[in-house]
Amino acid sequence: MKSIKKIVLVAMMLPAFGVAMAQTVAEKITVSGNCGMCKKKIESAAKEAGAKKAEWDADSKVLTVKYNQKETSNDAIQKKVAETGYDTEKYTATMDAYNRLHSCCQYDNKRKPVGDK
Repeated sequence: MKSIKKIVLVAMMLPAFGVAMAQTVAEKITVSGNCGMCKKKIESAAKEAGAKKAEWDADSKVLTVKYNQKETSNDAIQKKVAETGYDTEKYTATMDAYNRLHSCCQYDNKRKPVGDK
């Protein structure tokens, strides 16, 4: 009888674990950048925005993030990365933020520098 109660209890708890797991998502975001310094800044920005894990690949320009949907969002992560100076697939960094990047981190962007026509 005790084993049946344990099975019933475990069966009742499984949906709760499934809901908690479904709140954690892994996504890929394209982020402009060049080097190891960029990698550190991009990953740090993603984590500041609430990502539990963040890994940016300089060759593919892809940031892979894992986060809890109740704590943050893809949108919030992309905004934070753009505020740091790096363009994402959804947000463009301001020229001010871009200009604050170290010269080796200033990726080829499509915008004209301030003052150019």
